[in-house]
Amino acid sequence: MSSEKTATLPVWPRLSHGCACFGGAMGRVFAMDLTTLWTKGIKLVLSLLIVTILAALTGGVAKTFLDLGLLLRSPVEVALRQVIIDTLIILAVVELFKTTLTYFSEGRVKVTFIVDTILVVMLTEVIAQWFKGGEVIHLAILGATILTLGVMRVLAVRFSPVHGDIDREVV
Repeated sequence: MSSEKTATLPVWPRLSHGCACFGGAMGRVFAMDLTTLWTKGIKLVLSLLIVTILAALTGGVAKTFLDLGLLLRSPVEVALRQVIIDTLIILAVVELFKTTLTYFSEGRVKVTFIVDTILVVMLTEVIAQWFKGGEVIHLAILGATILTLGVMRVLAVRFSPVHGDIDREVV
């Protein structure tokens, strides 16, 4: 005679019959387990974040388009530098958008997406510093950071759980 206990997820108290004043809505909210509530909350926040990122992308593209006016009133070199930097920043936001969408659909963030986003931002910073005539030591530090991120990116792909043990032995 063994008594087995089963583990269950924490559940809010069931109040479906005691909340007539809210039409049973409160009862349904409290009847959800915490995991479901957490998932719905995260999806709501991520949906707002996705809308925010899309608005930022739209504004960034509009600003880049307006920066083309610099071609008429500034030297070409200055105008094109600004357009290049604006474009690289937009690409960094696109990588951030891709990371957010992946989390939204898969429920996790891939390390490679995070590293890719940081690499794009760091490359933008290097190019901006280079155009500004930045100090060599500052450029060297940024270069070392990019090299480290590149190594992290290669290691993340090489030792990804998606590849499994078989692929590691073959490569």
